[in-house]
Amino acid sequence: MTNPTSTTPPADSLAGRREWTALGVLMLPLLLVSMDVSVLYFAIPQISADLEPSGTQQLWIFDIYAFVLAGLLMTMGSLGDRIGRRKLLLIGAAAFGTASLLAAYANSAETLIAARALLGVGGATLMPSTMGIVRTMFTDPGQRAKAIGMWSGVMTGGIALGSVMSGVLVEHFWWGSVFLVNLPAMVLLLALGPVLLPESRNPEPGRFDLLSVPLSMAAVLPVIYGIKEIPSEGWNVRYVVSITVGLLFAALFVHRQRTAKSPLVSPALFRGRGFAPGVVLNLVSSFGMMGSAYFTTQYLQSVLGKSSMAAALWSLLPTVLVGVAAPVSARLVAKGVHRAHVVAGGFTVAACGYALLALAGTDSLWLVLAGAGVLASGIVTVMSQMMDLALGAVPVANSGSAASLLETGAEFGGALGMAVLGSIGTAVYRHGVPADAPAAAHETLGGALAVAGKLPGDAGRALTAAAREAFTDGMQAAAIAGAVLLLAAAVLSVATLRKVVVRETAAADEDTAPDAAPGEKATV
Repeated sequence: MTNPTSTTPPADSLAGRREWTALGVLMLPLLLVSMDVSVLYFAIPQISADLEPSGTQQLWIFDIYAFVLAGLLMTMGSLGDRIGRRKLLLIGAAAFGTASLLAAYANSAETLIAARALLGVGGATLMPSTMGIVRTMFTDPGQRAKAIGMWSGVMTGGIALGSVMSGVLVEHFWWGSVFLVNLPAMVLLLALGPVLLPESRNPEPGRFDLLSVPLSMAAVLPVIYGIKEIPSEGWNVRYVVSITVGLLFAALFVHRQRTAKSPLVSPALFRGRGFAPGVVLNLVSSFGMMGSAYFTTQYLQSVLGKSSMAAALWSLLPTVLVGVAAPVSARLVAKGVHRAHVVAGGFTVAACGYALLALAGTDSLWLVLAGAGVLASGIVTVMSQMMDLALGAVPVANSGSAASLLETGAEFGGALGMAVLGSIGTAVYRHGVPADAPAAAHETLGGALAVAGKLPGDAGRALTAAAREAFTDGMQAAAIAGAVLLLAAAVLSVATLRKVVVRETAAADEDTAPDAAPGEKATV
């Protein structure tokens, strides 16, 4: 079947060397933002020894970045559409660099928490701005697909690279070096951005809806907090209430967007052909990616007994396949394969990755790495196609808001994947641990290994073996659930995408979204 979205672009719509060079510049902040998710993995012991944070402060040092990032994405995406995406990107780069410097030389836990929060603010400006600028620079569908594929690969690879770079830097320098590595890239972006990157904004954005800003944060933050804590703490009443409160604010936020004259996020975006399926299926793909990461990182360290540094280096191997997946999927669509079939194939490949994880035993290094690689390649295939579809379905004038919705959905999907699959794995794990084992051994595999280390001889070895076997059983159960979900998503993608037709030319920007005025275009 031919691809209904493919068109022959006019020659003057093709991006040249300048645009591709600018894309390389845009990859710098994106890489650093994604790396900051995992950059503290090896630095936290030194931070704990130096700053002596309490248990609660240590959790906030880890989590505040992701919370602020998720809570401000929609606000920053809409703000970029109004004041200019390049301007917001450069402001965010300056804020990110300043926060990195503050974090590197923090002399207290409170200062480091504040710096991490400021990093989250900067990250929230950088992510939708980079995607919005990509939408502006690459109007040809084929070139845009390649650019977004690179965007997806860098985003995914940065998370794995962050932990490795953290280990290398902490081994040779002090813990603050994991933040100082951000500065050269941000200085380069501030120097080259004004020269290479085009400015673009919505020419008629309307008034900025200030009330929607706290409503959006009140909707996102409690839900993200609740579902992030459930895998480790269980279905505590506090977390259920947090999620419920967030959902109530989400209903108020949606009502505000539907009734306000100038909403923060226009509901009309979801009436653009292909946008809603793009957001939903991108959320599902994030569910699959983060749900697996919850198990594979613990498997490498706690089941196979590898050091944190060795586990991080091994975890880089699956990303090799990631670099191939997005370009191949873009090539298939360009050759005429229907996007619905490419996306369904990506979900099916990812389900096969979960199937490999379901076959793993307590000594299956290569099988787990292969499963993680196959899973990641399938997920990146879906992500790149869904981002391309969703951004192609909205006018350039609203690309920042569209990008922020995609990223917010991805944050929800990732947290939900860890909560749901993590809960399945935890339930199976607790059932497999011997009933007479201490309570700490029933909570986590790490707790069981700590308890086993204090037991004499055979008793300690028996508990270690039982806990590792129970964790592997839990990973297998979660992998089966993940595979079933992704196969269902493959069927759903065919059903929802096979009739989606998006006119992906520069002219389509004038009428793709229902709220676009006749002849409306972004100013570039």
